[in-house]
Amino acid sequence: MEITLNSGYKMPMIGLGVWRMEGKDIKNLLINAIKIGYRHFDCAADYRNEAEVGEALAEAFQTGLVKREDLFITTKLWNSDHGHVLEACKDSLKKLRLDYLDLYLVHFPVATRHTGVGTTDSALGEDGVLDIDTTISLETTWHGMENLVSLGLVHSIGISNYDVFLTRDCLAYSKVKPAVNQIETHPYFQRESLVKFCQKHGICVTAHTPLGGAAANAEWFGTVSCLEDPALKGLAEKYKKTVAQVILRWGIQRNTVVIPKSSKLERLQENFNVLDFKLTKEDMDVIKSLDRNYRTNQPAKFWGIDLYA
Repeated sequence: MEITLNSGYKMPMIGLGVWRMEGKDIKNLLINAIKIGYRHFDCAADYRNEAEVGEALAEAFQTGLVKREDLFITTKLWNSDHGHVLEACKDSLKKLRLDYLDLYLVHFPVATRHTGVGTTDSALGEDGVLDIDTTISLETTWHGMENLVSLGLVHSIGISNYDVFLTRDCLAYSKVKPAVNQIETHPYFQRESLVKFCQKHGICVTAHTPLGGAAANAEWFGTVSCLEDPALKGLAEKYKKTVAQVILRWGIQRNTVVIPKSSKLERLQENFNVLDFKLTKEDMDVIKSLDRNYRTNQPAKFWGIDLYA
């Protein structure tokens, strides 16, 4: 199942996120994911595993498992490289061993102190607070992104973690419109206003953390996942599916792209098998009622400042 972006390119609606995947495990995971049927992989310079992803992709191409044009590869510009968009993109391409990206995103709407291309550091000031660079505007960064499209290095460009205000601004100053806004959204953090705003203006919403963060965010941020929700467990029993499959199906029926992360082979398979059933309107409404406006991804823990304040 695919969605057509405003750039004209098609994006698979189920992808695999590689955040927090260990380098040594990536090759087997990605090769197995391709065998299962995954064609969309979500990467980022900040995940610090692009080189390992590139190694896996090279093997997949060389062995004839898949062709480059069959895959949709996303990666992201880190905060410290906003003033070095071209160099950062080329660095990611080199690590991923690719000639072009299907999608390149501005990872967060903030420029921070440059620490060297591709180093993806989050430099803190003496006060322990993220060292934000106030000399580089998001508009300047975006025009750098547009240049990548002109150069043929990137098919589509987009934004990530932008709210309604920032997304509206980007639409106003862009020559090439953002094709995607990748945001945290799941049953406990539905963000209906932002999702509808983006979709109204032709921007595809990709749900990162589509399962509410599960163990990874509980470990890092002490948050609660919707995977344990009694209502969702009831729906899983009704449809004879896992809770994760019900949540991912809900995301797809909202017309959002979902990119769950898993390092377990059986979960990779489960997460991909969500196209053989459909939630009723009544059950979609049940899930809609679960919204808590509850964000689980909290980088303030590392940055000393809440950028969502």
